[in-house]
Amino acid sequence: MALNKQVLKTRTITSIVFVIVMLCGLLINSWSFLILFLIIHFGCWFEYQKIAGLISRGYVIASPLQKKITSLAGLGLIMFMCNNFPALYSSTLNNFSLYLISICVIILLIACIIERNLQLLLFSLIGFIYISVSCACMINLRTTGIISGNAFSIDFGLILPLLIIVTVWINDTMAYIVGSLIGKTQLSKISPKKTWEGTIGGALLAIATVTIAGYNFLKADVEQLIIISTITCIAGIFGDLFESKLKRMANIKDSGKIMPGHGGFLDRFDSLLLAVICVWVYVKLFL
Repeated sequence: MALNKQVLKTRTITSIVFVIVMLCGLLINSWSFLILFLIIHFGCWFEYQKIAGLISRGYVIASPLQKKITSLAGLGLIMFMCNNFPALYSSTLNNFSLYLISICVIILLIACIIERNLQLLLFSLIGFIYISVSCACMINLRTTGIISGNAFSIDFGLILPLLIIVTVWINDTMAYIVGSLIGKTQLSKISPKKTWEGTIGGALLAIATVTIAGYNFLKADVEQLIIISTITCIAGIFGDLFESKLKRMANIKDSGKIMPGHGGFLDRFDSLLLAVICVWVYVKLFL
């Protein structure tokens, strides 16, 4: 696969804008972070519902309310995860988020049982885990704060989301460059343009870059940097392949057109979505 300089330029510019936007959302304050991931949440859901409609007849015949109810439950979960934000916490918000999740789940289950629409239930569950749980996990990671004696000895809530985002960005960019230059062996029929050489090269370069930068600038523990960046790269690959499989089933090239060179929300955040969940599990179990 020859290196297309124009495509690379477009992808690079979009990636830079992406990183700047993510940094602003992360660093300004809790409100900016929340707003950023609410936009990502509903942007991904909009595209996912379009794809699900192209794949599943059961999703097509469902009413607009039935289709939107799961994304609203996801909003409730995100609101619940905001409880550790001092500026956002309140018992009213906590109770409302739990009520919203419960009502949405009950309505969806009743609709699926009455109409015997298991396809709607299946796609709703997949979307909820893939998109809503992921965004909620990112919010939860952002609220982690300073952990006494942790491997980073800094505000973990600021650094960890940034670490995941940067790792995904470097992995995607390097995988494209390495695959374009030396890629020969197809990784999977699901995504024909991806190669083993590009995938392995991108992951190794991402892990090495993040580890070296994290150690030199943050004095972070090398072992934890390697573990977290490795989890991010591996999970990101599967997240990418999962979204590619959905697009192949729907017979479309891109999930959307909002990001030149990268497609839509899902095209840009597919790797991040699954990576966040896996890193969240690791952090809660071991850190």
